[in-house]
Amino acid sequence: MTGIDHIAGQTYHGRKGAVRNAFRYGVDYVLLDPATARGPALFSRNGRNLISLHDCDHGGAPGQGRGVDWLHEVLASHGLPAPDRVELLAQPRVLGHVFNPVAFWLCHGAGGLQIVVAEVTNTYGDRHCYLCHRDDLGPLTASDWVEARKIFHVSPFQPIAGSYRFRFDVRADRIGIWIDHSNAEGGIYTNLTGPRRALTNAGILRACLRRPFGSRRVLALIHWQALKLALKGVRFRNRPSPPDAEVSR
Repeated sequence: MTGIDHIAGQTYHGRKGAVRNAFRYGVDYVLLDPATARGPALFSRNGRNLISLHDCDHGGAPGQGRGVDWLHEVLASHGLPAPDRVELLAQPRVLGHVFNPVAFWLCHGAGGLQIVVAEVTNTYGDRHCYLCHRDDLGPLTASDWVEARKIFHVSPFQPIAGSYRFRFDVRADRIGIWIDHSNAEGGIYTNLTGPRRALTNAGILRACLRRPFGSRRVLALIHWQALKLALKGVRFRNRPSPPDAEVSR
């Protein structure tokens, strides 16, 4: 039982602009090396279990992913160096069901965390990835902000406009990720923070008791917040076609 961490974390979303709305809730992520990780009895890779993580859920369109092979192809196509080590930070399947609003491919070089691919999925089943790194490809530290232009529809209550700023603080004992989206209407600020602990059967059972139904619960919370925004009179935008590019910076 080695190589998988459990982040029993907190995520915060705060809407900026004229109509404010904010919420915070608990969420469970796993952090693992997709090539070598082995988990406890209640966790499976590419198999059925209480919780599991499948290659087809990441690295490509949802359900058609190719895992870490896709990641290496993306880095090469953008002229970026092959990482010394890769980790995937994602919500696992719970009883076979998964929805990841955002997962992260963490690419480590000799000096530490060097490149992050933020894999964003909306509730319509579309996906787009943002490539995050410093211009000089130096290690991403807790004080670095990386900017990317927003080109993908996520919330029907936000325009496809403005930019994202990402910040990553990945430590041996803790994960912190911040995303600040700004546009003419305000935007959204969100983060994911939590301690890193080895994934255990006891931790899996506690998570399933405290936050039952996994990503089904996440989807329910997303729709509950959408209802609150609609009742506040925030403009609803229909889903546009996703961008042609699978990855952007």
